[in-house]
Amino acid sequence: MTINLLPSPDGLGRWQPENTAAGGVRRVADGTAAYYSSPCPGGSGRSEDALAIIPLAGDSALLVVADGMGGLPGGREAAAMAIDTLISDLTESPPGPLSSRPRLLDAIEHANQRILSIGNGSATTLAVAEIGQGHARAFHVGDSEIVVFGQRGRLRLQSVPHSPVGFAFHAGLLDENQAISHEDRHLVSNALGSRDMRIEVGSAVPLADHDTVVVCSDGLADNLTLGETIELLRSGPLDRAFSGLIARAMQRMTAPRGGEPSKPDDISVIAFRRRPGASLERRLSS
Repeated sequence: MTINLLPSPDGLGRWQPENTAAGGVRRVADGTAAYYSSPCPGGSGRSEDALAIIPLAGDSALLVVADGMGGLPGGREAAAMAIDTLISDLTESPPGPLSSRPRLLDAIEHANQRILSIGNGSATTLAVAEIGQGHARAFHVGDSEIVVFGQRGRLRLQSVPHSPVGFAFHAGLLDENQAISHEDRHLVSNALGSRDMRIEVGSAVPLADHDTVVVCSDGLADNLTLGETIELLRSGPLDRAFSGLIARAMQRMTAPRGGEPSKPDDISVIAFRRRPGASLERRLSS
């Protein structure tokens, strides 16, 4: 099986932007994915995020986002290594939909060991949505997020960030406004590059034709509430809704209005739908 991965300036089969942004739409699995990744506005120009869309056998795929931690070059290296390990471990002999879970868990463990072997304290988050057979399943380490919601806005899945603020919010100790503006929101309690790394695996969630799956780094989650993300993406052609989402996030980072959350950061987002909208399907088929 030929693996058609996202454009990669370094030839490693992932997108890790430097001094530019990347975005697009592509068919994958039994649906369509929109993707975008950009360095922090006003930052160094070198993003510590990396993302990939990895097709597998049997109309299944992995949507992957990694966010290198620490604001150091080692974070960028760790994010790249995590995704490259998943690509190499899962695409030489692509697993079928019934065997991808153990292979993926092994690949994440392998990535953790490779990052530990660097020996400079490098670390990264990792969020993976496995798409296949009309279901989605979340695998994550750290505070990069995975959500699934319906066309009418009903939330079907939300990963719990591995962070003190994330746990407090999901326990009901903080409301969303308190959580998104909390001074300790940047602290993460679980990451690849740690000997205590743990992988959280969600249950399989059925995907209706118009459900949307989102995998993102905290560049999105720190600038838009979940309700805003759902409202912007839940309906309409996927590419146009996705463009509106990215425009809103970038506006929050560069020119926030009073009372809006704003945290300039690298941003990486993948959104998937089985049926992305009739107008987009016509454009992709032309």
